[in-house]
Amino acid sequence: MLKYINIMAARKILSLLLFWFTFNASGQDSSRYANDILVGAELSAQYIKLFTGKRIAVVGNQTSMVGEEHLVDYLLGLGIDIKKVFAPEHGFRGKADAGERINDGLDAKTGLPIKSLHGRRKKPSKEDLFDVDMVVFDIQDVGVRFYTYISTMHYVMEACAEQNKLFAVLDRPNPNGFYVDGPILKMDNKSFVGMHPVPIVHGMTIGEYAKMINGEGWLKNNIQCDLKVVKCANYEHSDYYQLPVKPSPNLPNMSSIYLYPSLCLFEGTQVSVGRGTDLQFQIIGSPFNEKGDYKFTPESKPGATKPKHMGIECLGYNLSEFGDNYMHKINGLYLNWLVAFYKNSTDQEHFFRKDGFFRLLTGDVSVRKMIEEGHTAEAIVKTWNEELDAFKKVRSKYLLYPDFE
Repeated sequence: MLKYINIMAARKILSLLLFWFTFNASGQDSSRYANDILVGAELSAQYIKLFTGKRIAVVGNQTSMVGEEHLVDYLLGLGIDIKKVFAPEHGFRGKADAGERINDGLDAKTGLPIKSLHGRRKKPSKEDLFDVDMVVFDIQDVGVRFYTYISTMHYVMEACAEQNKLFAVLDRPNPNGFYVDGPILKMDNKSFVGMHPVPIVHGMTIGEYAKMINGEGWLKNNIQCDLKVVKCANYEHSDYYQLPVKPSPNLPNMSSIYLYPSLCLFEGTQVSVGRGTDLQFQIIGSPFNEKGDYKFTPESKPGATKPKHMGIECLGYNLSEFGDNYMHKINGLYLNWLVAFYKNSTDQEHFFRKDGFFRLLTGDVSVRKMIEEGHTAEAIVKTWNEELDAFKKVRSKYLLYPDFE
């Protein structure tokens, strides 16, 4: 097992091992960097008849792009009757802090009313939907349970089902859609950062996930909404899809997106993941850590105005190169950093946040317990293999694209 004190040097060794396994054990790299993928929003011929003549609300943000044009502007140009926009976490233009309350307002460019779904309400009301026939959802997801856009989608689907409104998803590829991993959320740990009994990395597009929400009866009272999914073209789950627009302020590049499923668990601890720097979700460090070769001091920045340990120097590691070149080859969560930071913390008593946020992120109390008891990362991962196998069977019913296996 790699020693924590040698982690940066050992990364090079691990890199070689990963490449050997990927290219020699299997004979080739089965995943591909696909440049010919078309997202659902680009396939207007597939939905223009469905949208025409209907009063429409759009759930979107800065990722809702059709080439260089925002979906709202694009649909208005096609003569589609858009009545309003619903904004998720980070807002319609994607500039707000994580968890920050978003207020209602008007879109400066179009004058359309913006209704927040991350403020006093997370679910559209009857009044919000009275003047629309259909809600269109087009947001780039990253395929992780605690990334809250799928929670927003759940509530919008539920409102549409209750108010007999059509719900359409313009699908987009999942940049972490080439694997499935992590503990299954136990429903007594349900929250807005985890609403469904799925693993941390579910390996589904947002359209496939919507089908699962409907098909598994996860909406209130087991109701189902009238769901339409406009599929992507030329996408497979084995693809390494490069996002053209950052999905949220603190996921600025593909390195951060590949590292996010593993590093976000640090959000439930006193370890910083680089919020308040220019390397968000690519560096890890803490004032209570005495090992490492990288120092940083979080400061107030757009998207992280009050970051953890603001103004305090943190010691840890820069993982940006690892995220860029190797993380997506692992095809699983990488818990070694988390286990090692706990082991080497000078304040283990306060390592985990007292509000239970780590439990909500993992969706299972056993992960923290095993870390505190000194289990290895490999031993922890093995504990959820059986339930993952069961989940994959359920997942297979809702897939719209060729799978990675």
